[in-house]
Amino acid sequence: MKRVARVFVLLVLCIFAGAAPAQTRAWLDRDRIAMGETTTLNIETDASAAPDYAPLLRDFDLSGQASQQQLAWTNGSLSSRSLYAVALRPRRDGLLRIPALRVGGRVTAPLTLLVTAAPAVADNGGGDVFIQSEADSQDPYVQQSVAWVVRLYSAVPLIAGQLDQPEPAGASLQRIGDDVQYRRMLGSRTYMVTERRYLLIPERSGELVIPPARFDGRGTGSALDQFFGSGQTELHATARPRVLTVRPIPADAPQPWLPLRSLTLRYVTLPKRATVGSAVNVVVELEADGAAASELPDLQVRATDAAQVFPERAQSDESMVDGRPRVRLQRRFAIVPT
Repeated sequence: MKRVARVFVLLVLCIFAGAAPAQTRAWLDRDRIAMGETTTLNIETDASAAPDYAPLLRDFDLSGQASQQQLAWTNGSLSSRSLYAVALRPRRDGLLRIPALRVGGRVTAPLTLLVTAAPAVADNGGGDVFIQSEADSQDPYVQQSVAWVVRLYSAVPLIAGQLDQPEPAGASLQRIGDDVQYRRMLGSRTYMVTERRYLLIPERSGELVIPPARFDGRGTGSALDQFFGSGQTELHATARPRVLTVRPIPADAPQPWLPLRSLTLRYVTLPKRATVGSAVNVVVELEADGAAASELPDLQVRATDAAQVFPERAQSDESMVDGRPRVRLQRRFAIVPT
């Protein structure tokens, strides 16, 4: 398991090997984890010294330390930068502070990590591999964006395998982003967790049965397997099927129907005074949790007999947060009092 963790950290370093050079910066691969899990602290620097991890020992157990150095010719001179990674396992829950760390004569910026209580996991059965799946809402509305998460737990190093989540009838299912890997302690065993996220959108009301995810693969076997055979063992796991209760569109719901987790609307720029014939700028911002930009209606400021309105093109910033789409729209309006 230590070898697997070390390989995983090295993979993290390789992912960032193509990033633009930086002096010294630090980041976490996950800033929210549960007790028993690990997150990877990454540090990129052009300093010639390694990070001093000692301040981390107060709140974290450290493992899987790795590093990588790159050399490059820039403007006729040789430059170098180093990438460091270390797996952190919190010793307590709560909002933890990753302190500033010294890297030679440089210092990283402090970070924060939210550590929640260890969740109850009832799907393992004590096996070498098992699958846990869950939705962020058990009773969503029709057309509501639902985050669907599948986690593959493995207590043995995996050599190869395929993790599949069949699409349910009566809903669309779209895979979101890349798989995330981390470690979690369950009882006395350490599991490598592969987490895969999907966007689930129910298309009709009633019961929605999510077919079980399935894993088929091979892992490192026991000492007997290695002595008498190929050193590999077949591994199979199937999640429990899940059932969601999908609520219909309310009879008095406004149209177009767009169920959201949250919606905020505010003025970013709002002038205190205006002059007839002179344009003033008004900037309106909308944030929606649970929708893409293409699903939202246009931001509008209506013209009146007292003013003309000239809108600019809206600017959008879309992201995935906790497996759900989130969008921020900004639109500038030139308003001319008449």
